Amino acid sequence: MWGLSLHIDLYGCCKDKITNKEVIERFAKELVAELDMYPHGEPAIEWFGNDDTEGFTMVQLLTTSSITAHFSLKYRSSAYIDIFSCKEYNAGNIVMFCARYFDATLYESTAIIRGSTKHGPKRTKSVLEKNPA
Repeated sequence: MWGLSLHIDLYGCCKDKITNKEVIERFAKELVAELDMYPHGEPAIEWFGNDDTEGFTMVQLLTTSSITAHFSLKYRSSAYIDIFSCKEYNAGNIVMFCARYFDATLYESTAIIRGSTKHGPKRTKSVLEKNPA
């Protein structure tokens, strides 16, 4: 296994938390500690987007990969958090940490094991290839 990619969708989050840059910065730092990992620099946090997609986006580089998150007040008071690392971590514990941090009323998650094939990735047909028919 090369690493674990965890995708967390949180809904019904506390509006005061997902719209506060300082809270999101604290979350990034506490999440890194919860993962027992090391940050590579400070988290980058910017407000941008249009209409329903408007909100803060956070990127925290790790010495073992990265964390990204986007927060949307207008779309279901939601947070979308992605964590990829080649260092092992307990996905279930991290999902609960994130849900509790933002007081989510509903959450869902997906974990994907990356680099799981013994001999590397299988060759796949390119979607840009012309149909021979």
